[in-house]
Amino acid sequence: MTSALAATLYGPEDLRLVDRPLEALAPGLVRVRFAAGGICGSDMHYFRHARTGDFVVTAPLVLGHEIAAVVEAVGEGVSGLAPGTRVAVNPFRPCGSCPRCAEGRANLCENVFFMGSASKTPHMQGGFAALFDTTPGQCVPVPDHVPLEAAALAEPLAVCLHAVARGEVAGRSVAVIGAGPIGLLTFLAARLKGAARVTVVDVAAAPLRFASDLRADAVVDLSADADGLSRLPAPDVVFEVSGTAAGLASAIAAARRGGVVVQVGNLPGGPLAVPLNPVMAKELDLRGSFRFDAEFAEAVALISAGKVDVLALVTARRPLADAVAAFRLALDRSQSVKVLLTA
Repeated sequence: MTSALAATLYGPEDLRLVDRPLEALAPGLVRVRFAAGGICGSDMHYFRHARTGDFVVTAPLVLGHEIAAVVEAVGEGVSGLAPGTRVAVNPFRPCGSCPRCAEGRANLCENVFFMGSASKTPHMQGGFAALFDTTPGQCVPVPDHVPLEAAALAEPLAVCLHAVARGEVAGRSVAVIGAGPIGLLTFLAARLKGAARVTVVDVAAAPLRFASDLRADAVVDLSADADGLSRLPAPDVVFEVSGTAAGLASAIAAARRGGVVVQVGNLPGGPLAVPLNPVMAKELDLRGSFRFDAEFAEAVALISAGKVDVLALVTARRPLADAVAAFRLALDRSQSVKVLLTA
C-alpha cells in the first residue's frame, strides 16, 4: 500500500507530519502530487483552536484547501487528464442535486464536499499531503507559463470574486475591513470589477503597507487613528474580512445610509455582541458571502492571463515537511501576509 506524508491536525496546535496510507486508485479518480499550497485563515483557526467558527475537529484532519498539484496517475474511465498535467485543485465539490444546487447556488450545497473541513463527520480530508486522490472535475489545468505557486492561490481569489459579486461594486465606493490575504484579494477583485474607490482598513501596519504598495486609494490604521475611517466619505459597500465582531461593528458603522455590508470573514462561533440597530436605522443590506462556485475557474483564468498578481501577497515559502513552523510563521502578522507550503 502506498503512503504519503500529510500535515494532520490532532488538536489545538497539535499538527503532525504523518504517513497517511493511500488505497489503490479507484476508477474515476485522479491521484495528484502536491506542488504548492497556501495556508488560509481557516487553516490557522483550526491549528490554534481545533475549530473554525462552528466547525470543530473531532478526529484527525489533514488541513489544506488552497492547492496546486501535478497529476500522478488517472483511474479507469478518466479522460482529459494525464500524468504530468499541472492543475489547480478546486477543493469544492457540490452534489448537484440538492435544492440549493438546483437553484444555481451550488456554493450553498447541502451535501457539499470541501477539502480540509471539519464541517462534517467523518471530516473531509485536505490537500496538505504529498499525494492525494481527487475527482477529475476538481482539477483545472494550468498553462505551463503559470507558476504552480500562483495557481495554488486560485481558491482564495475565487472566494473574493464571489464576495465582490455579492457586493455589486461596479462604479461604487468600497471599504475593506481587514488587510489579510482575503482582504487584500478582495480589494484587488473589487478594483478589477470596477469599484470607483477602495479603502483598506486594519489594526496592523504591516499588512496595510501591502495595500499601499498595491495602490489602494486609501488605507486606515485603526490602531493609530481610531476615528480615521469615520472621517472618510461613507462607502457604498463595506466588506468585513477580519472575522471579528469589532470588524463587523466597524463595517456597519462605516457604511453609508442605504449601503451594503458583506460578511466575508469567518466570525467566532457562538453569540456575538454586535450593534445591529444601525442595520435597521440606516436600512443597510447585510449580506453573507460563502465560498464560491464558477468563480474558481474564473480565478484560474485571471491568474493565467496576468490580470491579478496573487504572488505579490506571498511573504514566505516553506516545505510541506516544515508545515508546523510554517503555520507558526503565518500566525505572526508582523512578519507574514501569505505563507506558501511547497513540495
